[in-house]
Amino acid sequence: MPWAEQTGDLSWRVRYRREDDSIGSIPGFPDEKAAKTYIADMGTDQRRGSWIDPVAGQVTIAEFAPEWIDSLDVDQRTEENYQSFLKCHILPQWGSEPFSGMSNLGIRKWEKKLRAGKLAKTTVDSIIKCLSLMLTDAALEKIIAANPLQAKRRGRRRRSKRTPRKIWAEPHEVLAIADQVARYYSPAGALLILVAAWTGARWGELVGLQRHNVHLFDDNTGFIVIDPDNGALHEPNKGPLHLGPPKTEESARTITLPPFLVILLRQHLATLKHDHVFVTTSNQLHRRSNFARRALRPAADGNAQVKTPKIRLVAIKPGLTFHGLRHSHKTWMIDDGVPEIAQALRLGHVLEDKVQETYSHVAVAVEQRLLDALQTRWEKAMAASSTEPEHAHWRSAAA
Repeated sequence: MPWAEQTGDLSWRVRYRREDDSIGSIPGFPDEKAAKTYIADMGTDQRRGSWIDPVAGQVTIAEFAPEWIDSLDVDQRTEENYQSFLKCHILPQWGSEPFSGMSNLGIRKWEKKLRAGKLAKTTVDSIIKCLSLMLTDAALEKIIAANPLQAKRRGRRRRSKRTPRKIWAEPHEVLAIADQVARYYSPAGALLILVAAWTGARWGELVGLQRHNVHLFDDNTGFIVIDPDNGALHEPNKGPLHLGPPKTEESARTITLPPFLVILLRQHLATLKHDHVFVTTSNQLHRRSNFARRALRPAADGNAQVKTPKIRLVAIKPGLTFHGLRHSHKTWMIDDGVPEIAQALRLGHVLEDKVQETYSHVAVAVEQRLLDALQTRWEKAMAASSTEPEHAHWRSAAA
């Protein structure tokens, strides 16, 4: 129980015992009555669980940060992002500041400076979110009474930047890009492009796909499985590539294949000597940036700016990214009238309407119509392709 103690003619302090049995002290009271009034209020707050040891608030952001990072239960990439925000922005500004010195106005003033700099809006938002999460956890640890960072209620109206439209491709454009990848990089890289566009699978899901999760049958039906435990290849900023869970729980799924992909995958696997379905030309696991630089960018953008390229490539869909292939698949399904629940299940998305998500299902007939539409898109793309180029033997089996 706290007690009052005189320290001078006009000076009193409150003493109290902490949980670790050490003695704490709160000085600065002019008389015994003021000290006992504080003790009464302190007892009320302690019973409510809202009292904060003043010494705890003197912990600095830099002292708390390492323990906070170690406590996070997030994926590796998110943790690396938080570590970067701390190192480059938060600790240089706030590292020596005690938690008790943090204020909403002070943080918002700093945020304003960040926005006035060269950082992108999304980056600044992520930095502030990281700091806010740390302050919330500090409050849960009874270091401060509450997170001082409050939602902004007023300020200049900012004209938001229009989000650029995502670039997607028609089937014949995807096929043309794949043909150029086959010429410039490898036929296996071309097949990776086709599988991405005709399944909607993510980059990590495809380059992490293993042979035992590919099921191909004699009647040219088949499916791939995105495993919940190791269904995606992860690329940490530090350390080797490794298999792990896909992006979300819903991402663990089975994706059915149209007949032409079954044929092409069977042909591909017959000559592949690797546990993974898609690897580099030197039989190594893919890295996103390397594949983009060596295959997708030249094939989609062309290489007109290169004076003497080993192979001249024409621009087909400048700016198309690998994720744009997934967006293309979504666009095709919408155009083909595929029900929203079937789209969500195929892409591994979560439906906002939980009732629909819980009680809807994809009938066999709906799934077959989806595959028929995808097969038709392939056949039309093949028909639209000019006389089959000499280098296109890689996809002739599915003609």
